[in-house]
Amino acid sequence: MTARPTRRPAPGRSRSAVAAATAVAAALLLSACGDQTDAAIAKREAAKNRNPDAPLFKLLPQDIQDKAMIQVGSDITYKPVEFRTNGKVTGIDPDLAEAMGKELGVKLNFNNATFDTLMGGMKSKRYDIAMSAMTDTKDRQEGVDSTTGKKVSDGVDFIDYLDVGVSIYTQKGKTQGIDGWEALCGKKIAVQRGTVSHDLAKDQSKKCEESGTDAISIEAFDNDTEAQTRLRTGGVDAVSSDYPVAAYAVKTSGGGNDFQLVGGAPVKAAPYGIAVPKDRTKLRDALKAAMEAIVKKGSYAQVLKKWNVTDAAVKEVKLNGGS
Repeated sequence: MTARPTRRPAPGRSRSAVAAATAVAAALLLSACGDQTDAAIAKREAAKNRNPDAPLFKLLPQDIQDKAMIQVGSDITYKPVEFRTNGKVTGIDPDLAEAMGKELGVKLNFNNATFDTLMGGMKSKRYDIAMSAMTDTKDRQEGVDSTTGKKVSDGVDFIDYLDVGVSIYTQKGKTQGIDGWEALCGKKIAVQRGTVSHDLAKDQSKKCEESGTDAISIEAFDNDTEAQTRLRTGGVDAVSSDYPVAAYAVKTSGGGNDFQLVGGAPVKAAPYGIAVPKDRTKLRDALKAAMEAIVKKGSYAQVLKKWNVTDAAVKEVKLNGGS
């Protein structure tokens, strides 16, 4: 192999001059491409999302003002509350969050996760808040596991923004006599893990056994879409979901030919709440003010009308109104 000759600086140019020229060229190249470090990208993103002139911007804690972003944990598989269409997150919660963001002057950014990991995600600071059709309950407020009764966290505060109930649906034309929760004894039901529907199914199953009938066979899934698939294929007799989700599934799945609602009016109406860690009181109060603002200005009603859930509107935005 022939050795390559050593490149020497051109006559009249020192090595230091060559180095300086190289540094300038690199700087120009970096400037042309833009600084691609994480910090620089975050700074540009913040500048794009921040509106310090927004009515409620100054209510936000400093860290949120600086990054101009509230990270939202959400199970984005729960039509019509939150879901993806053509790659975009849409639904009741994202639309309300967008309206709130305009009042706050920052972006509420939705991050997908399974429902039963949202509390842990806030605890580990992966998310600032959770907005995911989450029912406000005393157990969640106090950080108590509803199954074991043991305290597992410091709990959260809730900003209540919708009042909804729980419904049951079956395959269309195959109700098997299911006309309410009591009729589920000895039947199979699919639910989303960690939800109020899951709790109701477990409670009813105990009642079935106490009355001398067969328990309910409960299949719990990571998301409601999986529960619906299980029903569609005949693996279970029924599914229980929050009313807006059940009604949307019945209306849209198979062009309205897959499912039917059973059991009459939704049961156990309770508020959906935006969950905020107990130690983020300033963020909680800013979000409550934003929700109150969109209710007053009418954008709240517009979102609910768009998704056909006007009956779920709250008359007052409360803190920790669940029981």
